[in-house]
Amino acid sequence: MAILNVTPDSFFAPSRLSGVAQLLESARRAESEGAEILDVGGCSTRPDSQPVDPEEEWSRVAPALEALRKEMPQAQLSLDTFRPEIARRALEEYGQVIINDISGGSEEMYHVVRDFRVPYIWTLRGDYSRLNAIDRLADVQLILDPGLGFTGGVENDYRCLREMDQLREYGCPVLVGASRKSMLYNLLDTTSEGCLSATQVVHFYALQHGATILRVHDVREARQTVKLYEKIYEHSK
Repeated sequence: MAILNVTPDSFFAPSRLSGVAQLLESARRAESEGAEILDVGGCSTRPDSQPVDPEEEWSRVAPALEALRKEMPQAQLSLDTFRPEIARRALEEYGQVIINDISGGSEEMYHVVRDFRVPYIWTLRGDYSRLNAIDRLADVQLILDPGLGFTGGVENDYRCLREMDQLREYGCPVLVGASRKSMLYNLLDTTSEGCLSATQVVHFYALQHGATILRVHDVREARQTVKLYEKIYEHSK
């Protein structure tokens, strides 16, 4: 899953896209490098950020979704939003997209994904006790996200990562989003720009422990990690 941020303030500056032309260039490059899902976000959720209002978020994601639908009609799109009204409007106007909701979920958002029968990325935010309610979502196409970066701190992020094996028992795809996050650069005393290799290490660990989708800034390097993982474990059950 390639990250396409149509925002001016996402935490990793090179991921910030301005205008449709730059968006399409990045999307085409991501696809050529092996991305299978394009995840569009119009509201930064980086630490200490202040979310823009819904109107501003929509003004960013609508042109992006429209352009991608027109220029790359076969692409699998995902919308990174925690707002049910944005999700519903996007589904009404631009068709089937995965809804990537970092909020932890809400009844209103559950209604939206049920109504449109689309995959829903349920971010657990490091709280695996949320899975006690999974039976209530039996009719939703769930993708489970441990929620790295949204757990309340670096120690919680790593605890969450160490315990993610338990997600396997639910039979759902598992998405891990660790790319260039503060759990890496704070621990290693570097910056988001300086932790690509650390990202690859965590991606490899996540694949070993049940991840089936990696949400990434660097598609080519992520595909290399996946290729190495598959080669090492090609004869394993």
